[in-house]
Amino acid sequence: MVVTAAIRLFARAEVRLGGSGIRLVSEELGDELQILDSAGLIRDGRLELLKASLRILPVGACTLTTRSDAPPGSGLGSSGALDVALVAALSAARGESPDPVEIAERAYHLESVEAGIPGGRQDQFASSHGGFLRLDFKDPDSELRRVKLDPGFSDELGRRMVLCYTSASRFSGSTIDRVMRAYDRGEPDVARALHGLRSVAESMEAALSSADFALVGRLLSENWIHQQALDPHMRTEEMARLERAVTAAGALGGKAAGSGAGGCMFFLAPDDPGQVLEAARSCGATLLPVRWAMYGVRPC
Repeated sequence: MVVTAAIRLFARAEVRLGGSGIRLVSEELGDELQILDSAGLIRDGRLELLKASLRILPVGACTLTTRSDAPPGSGLGSSGALDVALVAALSAARGESPDPVEIAERAYHLESVEAGIPGGRQDQFASSHGGFLRLDFKDPDSELRRVKLDPGFSDELGRRMVLCYTSASRFSGSTIDRVMRAYDRGEPDVARALHGLRSVAESMEAALSSADFALVGRLLSENWIHQQALDPHMRTEEMARLERAVTAAGALGGKAAGSGAGGCMFFLAPDDPGQVLEAARSCGATLLPVRWAMYGVRPC
């Protein structure tokens, strides 16, 4: 189970049909690849998501371009958002109109199966639907429910949320792999942490619905404790220093985004977030905007 919120850092995919061969352009990575035909869409470590998308949704000769507002390795679900953008753009180019659930499921298959990148389905669902969601997964089934927030609380939550980019995450795929291996071995600490994360998510839905800032802050920190119990590499020294500084400045709670080990952390500030913002800047963190995206994938 996951409770998630979409923010307005967008991933975009553009398909231009025609030309000679297949041209792949990743503006966020600064990489470009020219391929003679679909036989060249092989796994070799370069632009794997773009190649995988054209293997499952071929459109013939084209230029496929992607760009992302989120910094690399942010832990903000940017690869999941890119999956969704690719599926939506290529589906449109093929004359298809899948609904948001179909887009999310195809996007998950694109990344985890076709591209061979381990991860869950929550990022794809968040990007395809937008807004605040409660997501329950019991493979192969999924259940989605929108979390309804008071508009005033939602606005205030965005104003007081401090989103900090520390550095590119270094262990996302390997972290997931280590955690799953430990769970398969029956390691009790990992099992307790995973069950704890689900319990926090259940409580978070209620905290958001009841507009309880204090409880939201405590649950963020409780979630972070469980995250760290999953893998000792989850928190870097840079992240620990940032956490100490913003806590001393009055933050009500916070956690890493994604699988940690770098990337982003986000903190809930008190009514006046000024001191928390200054503390984050003093640690060298890059502050990113928090504006809720209440809609999901859509054509530009």
